[in-house]
Amino acid sequence: MTLLLLASACLLLVTLCYAALCAGSPFGNCLRCRGMGHKIKQDRKGHLKRGKGCRRCDGHGKRIRLGRHLYNLWLHTYRDGTR
Repeated sequence: MTLLLLASACLLLVTLCYAALCAGSPFGNCLRCRGMGHKIKQDRKGHLKRGKGCRRCDGHGKRIRLGRHLYNLWLHTYRDGTR
């Protein structure tokens, strides 16, 4: 019984920490371009140059976190239902 209680307490703690992270910082770095907004490419001489803009984040380098996205969906649904 204590193992189950410990596991549920850890899960609750992780959930609350992620909720606080989504509330405090709703945007995170894009996973594809790592927050740069574009890929880094090498030309034939080995020099680094800017590649195409990232399609996932539209070149901004930021994306909305999953928890914040779900909260926004719930909030819009709640507001549409109570009008």
